[in-house]
Amino acid sequence: MTGGSREAPVNVSPAVAANAEGEEIEVLESTDVLPVAPEDQWKTLFDKYDPDNSGFISTERFKDLLEAHGSELDPHKLEVLLALADGNADGKICYQDFVNLVSAEDFNMSNKRSNSFRRAILQGSRQLKGCSLSDEAGLGLSQRLVRHVAYETLPREVDRKWYFDSYTYCPPPWFILAITIAEVAVFIYYGFKLDRLVLQVSSPSFLKSPLPYHPQLRAQAWRYFSYIFMHTGIEHLSLNMAMQLLVGVPLEMVHGALRIGLVYLCGVLAGSLAVSVTDMTAPVVGSSGGVYALVSAHLANVVMNWSGMKCQFKLFRMAMALVCMSVEFGRAVWLRFYPPAFPPCPNPSFVAHLGGVLVGLTLGVVVLQNYEQRLQEQSLFWIFFCVYTLFVLCAVFWNIFAYSLLDVRMPPLP
Repeated sequence: MTGGSREAPVNVSPAVAANAEGEEIEVLESTDVLPVAPEDQWKTLFDKYDPDNSGFISTERFKDLLEAHGSELDPHKLEVLLALADGNADGKICYQDFVNLVSAEDFNMSNKRSNSFRRAILQGSRQLKGCSLSDEAGLGLSQRLVRHVAYETLPREVDRKWYFDSYTYCPPPWFILAITIAEVAVFIYYGFKLDRLVLQVSSPSFLKSPLPYHPQLRAQAWRYFSYIFMHTGIEHLSLNMAMQLLVGVPLEMVHGALRIGLVYLCGVLAGSLAVSVTDMTAPVVGSSGGVYALVSAHLANVVMNWSGMKCQFKLFRMAMALVCMSVEFGRAVWLRFYPPAFPPCPNPSFVAHLGGVLVGLTLGVVVLQNYEQRLQEQSLFWIFFCVYTLFVLCAVFWNIFAYSLLDVRMPPLP
């Protein structure tokens, strides 16, 4: 340490590093403290504490700066900032480290960290001595659940610690829960209306609902999404709901409703459009397009980050997930080619499953791999999103012109 020795940082929770994030640090939110400033103003402030123009300030001077500008700063957070700044353990902070730590741009994000803040954490993590998140003791039930979700979905310890400290259950994982409740409610309603729970698709009134996709009614655009609320039977609903809740809820807790909703709905739309292009005479029901998008994205993320994923029995659980997906897909294939109850209209198609998998392995993987970064800053996200948009446009034109040009024999209206 320049000019004397500094006491070792106090023993803090290994998850405290995450609390350096924006909305938790009052000093960086207040206009009375470190105001948002362009680079030249940061340089002026840095030079004030670097009278020798050496390009460095000591951690002691940085501590003086924090104390002068942030009387309400938590002492534990102060020690974390110092540890992050002094990543090379030489007691000095260069200008770029200074900007990374005090720039409001690095702290004003509600859910995602900027790249410079992430680099600061990775740099300073060597200075934060403590046990890993898995060794934290004395946690309540809700905290243990959050820790479990972190280890289920995130491959890096620094991300798990940040998520553990920043997650507040507000908002809750409402998207997956709302979709699930709606799907179960619709199934129960049609169960009473059709007077059957198993193989509802065999009822003559099943496809008369305004929800399923039907090739004769493909001009009704809402059907490309609303088909997810209809299921062929309780066996179909049960498998989809199990995978949707077990995978979708933890993913939404970590990545948020907007990102998971994007992957889910893109899988839903890709599923119905894939059917309209490749299985042109078949209807579509079930939420498998969205479910398979989420599950395949999660499994691919686990495989790509195998060594970093610390969830228990991951090989066994991955095998079980693949078995459930295979059973559900096999059931759909069998039903598609089983003699229909009301020919010449075929049974619902299985191609929506494949459309969901393709979305999960492209858009979904990019979303899950960029937990700490904004998607709009990722070139790979825009590449896959443009490819997906091109597919949607081509499928729309296909639905407008191909059926008449190919003279497809359409099934009768339900």
